[in-house]
Amino acid sequence: FGFIRKLVEDGYAGDDVKIEVLTQARPELISRTMESLRGAKNAIVHVYNATAPNFREVVFQQGKQGVKAIATESAHQIKEIAATMPETNWTFQYSPEVFSGTELDFAKEVVDAVTEIWDAGEKNKVVINLPATVEMATPNIYA
Repeated sequence: FGFIRKLVEDGYAGDDVKIEVLTQARPELISRTMESLRGAKNAIVHVYNATAPNFREVVFQQGKQGVKAIATESAHQIKEIAATMPETNWTFQYSPEVFSGTELDFAKEVVDAVTEIWDAGEKNKVVINLPATVEMATPNIYA
């Protein structure tokens, strides 16, 4: 938080620089992360949540719709907070964490829901990150 505030308040990020931040899809972390960007000229907010079956069952103890709700609620929160900072040119980014271990149709469903909330298009640029999670395979696969 302090580092981002220093960049913004002291003008270290020029008009041609986008400050990018990464946050888990947790309301308190999103709020704090977004607040760090208040006054920035250009910013990318990257939010992620795990979507793979193991995480749904063990970590979140939720089904597909519960995990999708985590993503969509986060997308709504980011959009709402960004609207309170019209001085910033926003780019939103989403990652279905553990994409490589997620059913393709479900990953697409979640990504589509998030990009719909963010009204992705020519005017509203959205970045989708599809991470291959190293821990999902043995080291020789990534060597």
